[in-house]
Amino acid sequence: MTAIKHALQRDIFTPNDERLLSIVNVCKAGKKKRNCFLCATVTTERPVQVNVVKVKKSDKGDFYKRQTAWALRDLAVVDAKDAVKESPEFDLHFDKVYKWVASSTVEKNTFISCIWKLNQRYLRKKIDFINVSSQLLEELPKVAEESVPSGENQSVAGGDEEAVDEYQELNAREEQDIEIMMEGCEYAIANAEAFAEKLSRELQVLDGANIQSIMASEKQVNILMKLLDEALKEVDQIELKLSSYEEMLQSVKEQMDQISESNHLIHLSNTNNVKLLSEIEFLVNHMDLAKGHIKALQEGDLTSSRGIEACTNAADALLQCMNVALRPGHDMLHAVKQQQQRFSDLREQFARRLASHLNSVFVQQGHDQSSTLAQHSAELTLPNHHPFHRDLLRYAKLMEWLKNTDYGKYEGLTKNYMDYLSRLYEREIKDFFEVAKIKMTGTTREGKKFGLHGSSGKLTGSTSSLNKLSVQSSGNRRSQSSSLLDMGNMSASDLDVADRTKFDKIFEQVLSELEPLCLAEQDFISKFFKLQQHQSASGTTMNEVEEMDGVALSRSYTSGVPQTVSSEKDMIRQMMTKIFRCIEPELNNLIALGDKIDSFNSLYMLVKMSHHVWTAQNVDPASFLSTTLGNVLVTVKRNFDKCISNQMKQMDEVKISKKSKVGILPFVAEFEEFAALAESIFKNAERRGDLDKAYIKLIRAVFDSVEKVANESQKTPRDVVMMENFHHIFATLSRLKISCLEAEKKEAKQKYTDHLQSYVIYSLGQPLEKLNHFFEGVEARVAQGIREEEVSYQLAFNKQELRKVIKEYPGKEVKKGLDNLYKKVDKHLCEEENLLQVVWHSMQDEFIRQYKHFEGLIARCYPGSGITMEFTIQDILDYCSSIAQSH
Repeated sequence: MTAIKHALQRDIFTPNDERLLSIVNVCKAGKKKRNCFLCATVTTERPVQVNVVKVKKSDKGDFYKRQTAWALRDLAVVDAKDAVKESPEFDLHFDKVYKWVASSTVEKNTFISCIWKLNQRYLRKKIDFINVSSQLLEELPKVAEESVPSGENQSVAGGDEEAVDEYQELNAREEQDIEIMMEGCEYAIANAEAFAEKLSRELQVLDGANIQSIMASEKQVNILMKLLDEALKEVDQIELKLSSYEEMLQSVKEQMDQISESNHLIHLSNTNNVKLLSEIEFLVNHMDLAKGHIKALQEGDLTSSRGIEACTNAADALLQCMNVALRPGHDMLHAVKQQQQRFSDLREQFARRLASHLNSVFVQQGHDQSSTLAQHSAELTLPNHHPFHRDLLRYAKLMEWLKNTDYGKYEGLTKNYMDYLSRLYEREIKDFFEVAKIKMTGTTREGKKFGLHGSSGKLTGSTSSLNKLSVQSSGNRRSQSSSLLDMGNMSASDLDVADRTKFDKIFEQVLSELEPLCLAEQDFISKFFKLQQHQSASGTTMNEVEEMDGVALSRSYTSGVPQTVSSEKDMIRQMMTKIFRCIEPELNNLIALGDKIDSFNSLYMLVKMSHHVWTAQNVDPASFLSTTLGNVLVTVKRNFDKCISNQMKQMDEVKISKKSKVGILPFVAEFEEFAALAESIFKNAERRGDLDKAYIKLIRAVFDSVEKVANESQKTPRDVVMMENFHHIFATLSRLKISCLEAEKKEAKQKYTDHLQSYVIYSLGQPLEKLNHFFEGVEARVAQGIREEEVSYQLAFNKQELRKVIKEYPGKEVKKGLDNLYKKVDKHLCEEENLLQVVWHSMQDEFIRQYKHFEGLIARCYPGSGITMEFTIQDILDYCSSIAQSH
C-alpha cells in the first residue's frame, strides 16, 4: 500500500498541488469486483480545500488515472454500517449514496478516522458519523500505528493532529532565498546528491568562519585553551587505553590468519559481481529503446518521407529489442517483464496507428483515382497507378515489420487493400471496355445494324446485352442462309478490310493496356506486401495448349490453383484474382461482341490472344495474367472452332438455282477469301497448327460439297461444275502456297483434269454422232472376233454404208456442228473462271485425235477402197480457229 500511495502522490496529486493523507482500496457493493482507490487529500495552497478522490487503475498498463472527485464539504453522512461488529462495508452520502466495500476493515477504519479528523479541523463537525464507534475514533491512532507499516502511520493514519498540521508555509523571504540558492546551482534538482554535497561544503566553510570569529575574542580563547588542556589530558588517557588495546589485539592475530583463509570467498564475491555487471550491461544495451524512437512510434509523422524513415528505424529498433535472445533467468526479472510489456504496448499502439493510416491512404487513393476516370472516358487507355504505387512503396519496410510483428493487422490491411482496389479497378476496367466496344461498333455498318452506333449508353457489355444482339442477328441468319460466313450476324462481303483492321488494332490495344496494368499491380503487391515471386518449375507450355481441346485446356489452367494458400506466390495470385475479378468476364463479353460483329474476328483474336498468352507464360507460367489470358484463349479457340463448324454446316445446307448455270460455287469463292485472310493474319503466328487443322476440315468439306452440288445440278453438266470449281480451288491453293494443303492441291488439279477430259469427250460425240455410232459398231465387230479386213463384208458396215455416213458430214456440216458445239460449251461455262478457250483447245485436240482414229480404222478395215473423210486436219484447225475468233 505504501508503494501505491507514493505512486499516486507522485503521478496524480503532486502535479495538482495536493497532498495525500489517507487511502483505502475499495470496490462497489453488489457489483463485479473492479477495484479502485478512495483518497483523502488537501491542497498545499491556502485556503485549504479538502477532497475525496476516486482513482482507478488503467486497463492497458500500470498507471493510474483520476476518475471522480468530491469536495469534503459536500459529504453529509459517513455510515460505517455496524458500530459493534467489524465490517468492510461503508457508505458515503454526497449528492447520492455511494456504497463501498473496503479490502480490509483496518483500511476502512483508518480512512474513516482521517475523514473524522479533517471534519474536526476544517468543517467544524459538519459531517454526521453514524454506526461508528466513539472508541474507534479515539483509539484508532494507536491501533493503526501497530497495524499499518511504519512510515505510513504519520501520513495516512494520522497518529495525532500534528500529522495534519505538520505543513508550514514558507514566507516570502525564505522562498526568495531558496530560489537564489537553487539558481546558483543548475543541477539542484537533477542531481540532489551533488547539491547536498555542495551545501555541506559551504556549511563547513561557514563553521570555520564561525570558529575564527570565536577565537577572535580573548576571553573565548582562554576558555578554549583550558578546554584544550583538558582535551590533552583526555588524549593521554586514551593513549593509555590504546596501549592496553594493542596488547589485546595480539590475540586477534590468530583470528586474522583464519580470516586470510576465507579470501577465496571474497574473490568469489568479486567474480559474482563482475558477472552480475555483465548481465546488467547486456540488458541495458539490448533492451533500452531511445527516447527518439519511442516518440517516433507514438507521434511520428506517417505522411512525410522523413517521418516514415524515422518510424521505420524506430520500428526496426523496437523489433530488435523485442527479439533479443534473453539468457536463462532474465525473463523472471520484474524490470525485464516491465520493459517487455512496455515494448508490447508500443508495438500495439504503433501497429494500430500504421494500419489506420494506410487504410486512410487506400480510401483516399480510390477517391483521387476516381477523379481521373473522366480524362480516360473518351480514350482507349487505362489510368496509370504508378504515382500511387510509388507513394505506397515508401511504407514497404513498415509493412514487412507489421507482417513480422502483428500478422492479424497485416491480413486486415491486405483484405482492405483488395476491397478498395477491386472496386476501383472494376470501375476503370468496365469504363475502358465500354470505350473499346463503342469504338468497335461505332463506325461499322454492323454497329448500325445492331443499333449500337454512337450509343454508349446502351452498350453495357453485360451478358444480357449480348443476348439481345444474338436475338437481333437471328433474322439475318435466316435471310442470308446461303452465305458461308454468315455466323448469325452478317456476310463477310459486307465488311471491308478497314473495319477488320480497326477491330484488330482495338483488340490489340485492349490487351496491350491490360498486360502492363496487371504486371505493374502484381509487382507492386509483391514489393509492398513483401511476397516473394518464385518461378514455377512446372507449367502448361504453348505446345500443350495447342494439343488440348477446349475442356482439357480449361482444366489445365484452373487445376494449377490450389484450394488453400500454401505459399506467398499463391497469395499473390489470389490477391490478383480478387482485385481483377472483372477482367476475364469483360474480355469474354468483348470477344462475344467481336464474334457477333464478324465471325472472322475470331481469327484476329486467336492470333493476338495466343501471342499474349505465350508472352505471359515466358515471364511466369503460373501468374494471374497467364492464367486469365489462358482461360480467355479457351473461349477464343472455341469461337474459332465454332466458326469453322458453321462454315462446314453452311456448305451442307447450300442450295443452287435450277434455272441458271452453276458456275463457281459461293463457298468455293468464300473459301478463297477465308484462306487469303487467314494467311495474312496467321503470318508468323504461334498457333499455326490450329489453322492447318481448320484448313484440312474446310477443304475436305469443300470437295464433298462440290461433288454434291455437281451431282444435283440440272442446268449445268456435272463435269462442268466439277471442272470449273476444282480449277478455281487449284488456282487458289497454288497462289497462296499453303504447305499443309499440298496433297489437296494435287487432288484438285487431278479432278479438274479428269473432268475436263470427260466433258470434252462427252461433248464431241454430238457433232459427228452418226459417224461415231458407225465406227463404234465397227470396233464392236472387231472386238467380237471378226477380222478388220472382213468388216467391210458385213451388211451394216460395208463400203456403201460408210460412204453414206461420211457423205452426211461434209466440211460445211462439220463446221456448223463445231459452231453449235462452241455455243453450247460457251453456254455451259461461266465467265469468272475463263476456261472457254482451254476447253475449246482440248476439244480441238480430241477431235483431231478422233479424226486420226477414224482414218486409221478406214485404212485397216477398208483397205484399197479409196474412201476418205470429206475434210482434213487442216480444215479442222481452220474451222476451230475461225469459230473461236468469230465469238
